[in-house]
Amino acid sequence: MNYRHAFHAGNAADVLKHVLLLALCERLVAKPAPAFALDTHAGRGLYALDADAARRTGEADEGIARLLTRPSGDPAIARYLDAVRACRAIHGEAAYPGSPWLLAHALRAQDRIACCELQPDEAAALKSNLDGDPRVAIHRRDGYAALKALLPPVVNRQRLARGLVLIDPPYEAQRAEFDIALAALREALGRWLQATYALWYPIKQRRDLRAFQRDAAGLPARSVLVVELLVRPDDSPLRMNGSGVLLLNPPFGFDTGLVKTLAALSDALASQAPPPRIEWLRAPD
Repeated sequence: MNYRHAFHAGNAADVLKHVLLLALCERLVAKPAPAFALDTHAGRGLYALDADAARRTGEADEGIARLLTRPSGDPAIARYLDAVRACRAIHGEAAYPGSPWLLAHALRAQDRIACCELQPDEAAALKSNLDGDPRVAIHRRDGYAALKALLPPVVNRQRLARGLVLIDPPYEAQRAEFDIALAALREALGRWLQATYALWYPIKQRRDLRAFQRDAAGLPARSVLVVELLVRPDDSPLRMNGSGVLLLNPPFGFDTGLVKTLAALSDALASQAPPPRIEWLRAPD
């Protein structure tokens, strides 16, 4: 596997994914009971946007850099930007937090986080970047296999009922990755049905998503929601036109709160693209 997220850190897809991630974390910490978060494809957890990899693509210029120049009154976007600024206050003005850093920032002392990364150099960097946080366990292993090994979560012999699983694979072989991810989600739901699951996916050709979303609607979850943000016209010949997040068992009312958030993100990052999409593939009962 050749994918390195350092080339894409802070782009519009990261913005969408991380805004949603922090919004989900806010719901988790609203109740006092401890929660568990699993990040199956964690990367290194912290990125430098002035490094060669990020500067070579310039993708962050169309994502976090643009959003920072367009302040929004939307609470979910403000929460995300506050987290980015908190990261930069510690690690410098070119820093960008990956999902493991954001989970550690958003969750509480009583919560637990497991982060999986298979690539040795990325896993070593992840361990270094989150070193010393007793809440975080770093696993150098395949993230899909970790769903079997780590779910349902048990901490101090107590099974945790509440939590979040983030799956953010590289999609180097796109159709195959969709099938692998859906199979993994099906098995994970059998182990931990109460959790919220978030699967990020790229939007290239719309036809490639139809079978994926049809199959996702048949997963044994209580509800299935898709959230998509296009930054270019749909089915543009460019490499990636946007991205989406498949949400299984999102918190009650989560979709309603996203309407203004997605509209604000679209205005800031994708004013010439089609409007964002928030749609139930299977609505909650």
